[in-house]
Amino acid sequence: MLKVTKFGGSSMADAGQYRKVRDILLADPERRVVVVSAAGKRCSGDHKITDLLYLCHAHAQYGVDCDPVFERITSRYLEIRDALGLALDLETEFTAIKKRLDNNAISQDELVSRGEYFSAKLMAKFLDFKFIDAVEWVKFKMDGSVDQEASYKALRSFSTGKGIVTPGFYGLMPDGHIRTFSRGGSDITGALAAAALDADVYENWTDVSGILMADPRIVENPQPIPEVTYDELRELSYSGAQVLHEGTIFPVREKNIPLNIRNTNAPEDPGTMIREAFSTDADPNRFITGITGKKDFTIISMSKRGMGNEVGVLRKMLSVLERHNISIDYAPNGIDNVSVVMPTASVAPKLYTILGEIQQEVKPDSLEVHDKIAVVAAVGRRMAFRPGISGKVFAALGDAGINIRMINQGPDELNIIFGVDNRDFAEAIRVLYNSFVK
Repeated sequence: MLKVTKFGGSSMADAGQYRKVRDILLADPERRVVVVSAAGKRCSGDHKITDLLYLCHAHAQYGVDCDPVFERITSRYLEIRDALGLALDLETEFTAIKKRLDNNAISQDELVSRGEYFSAKLMAKFLDFKFIDAVEWVKFKMDGSVDQEASYKALRSFSTGKGIVTPGFYGLMPDGHIRTFSRGGSDITGALAAAALDADVYENWTDVSGILMADPRIVENPQPIPEVTYDELRELSYSGAQVLHEGTIFPVREKNIPLNIRNTNAPEDPGTMIREAFSTDADPNRFITGITGKKDFTIISMSKRGMGNEVGVLRKMLSVLERHNISIDYAPNGIDNVSVVMPTASVAPKLYTILGEIQQEVKPDSLEVHDKIAVVAAVGRRMAFRPGISGKVFAALGDAGINIRMINQGPDELNIIFGVDNRDFAEAIRVLYNSFVK
């Protein structure tokens, strides 16, 4: 059995966290492949190494002295090395990087990738595992997408009986230049490694004991989700939950590899297991998997008599939005009316132009705009098997005095989505959690 593990920035923040990671790995000999992030924050007032590296590059580009920032970066890694008692020459590499930085001879992507690079070198030395640089196996195509076939083949060639450590977040372009993923991309590297090696489990270690059923800033001490399907995860992520980097899901889902989110600071907690499907439920009495949402949406509602019998009305309305590059999140509709729900930030600068074009092309009987709307989603794969769930949800909100401005439910019945006023957003989530989870 093989477990591929990925440790995030909070797990790599200092020497104490390195020791926790070592204990986790040595506790299970099946954890033989390790992907690491750059050092994260040690406390609330601290800075992530990746942020400091971006700052260094910006300073160098504008001719601002970056020595103090670069010194903070080097001292972090040297402190970790010395605290762990490792005989590893980092100073030579830091000196070479600084020289290139001073001469504007290092790209932003290469510079910021050094956070993961040094984390991996230190961890490999600490564990006595083999260090494999990400450029040796993560291969990009010229369009910036990952060449999965070449990447998988390259990593398999390094697969030996000895454990390996590799940096996350970056890889190599065909022209030999380093390219980074978007922020959080170490999750993608971990998933690619798991898929390449056909791992039995991909463990993503962070600072929480799995995915929580609601935002802890809104609900006090929300319960973790023990099991969630990839479809549910997609719904939660799309609706606002800060779960995983979206690209993480696809490589492991493609290979049907279970993904386990675990807590480095509480390794005994089972965390959240994510799979394509589960034969049985951990708690068959719980039909809501998670509750999430986002604020600041705008709804454009259009009514036109006979619209249900007139071909092309909805297409005309959506064509106007498409011309203005506006993406639609939801589109609840009736026989002679339809509403489109969009992030306010995207539609506000063009709102009156859009309304004018819809009026001209569709000639509706009425056209209304509602803003300051929050969208809340209750997600759960078992909701489809429980009659009356929607009624119970809306009754709970009604009893709390929360006015529902929009209702939408997908055909797969994985979610119930509704709109409320921004001011009712947090209370709506608390009401649902207290009514259906506690």
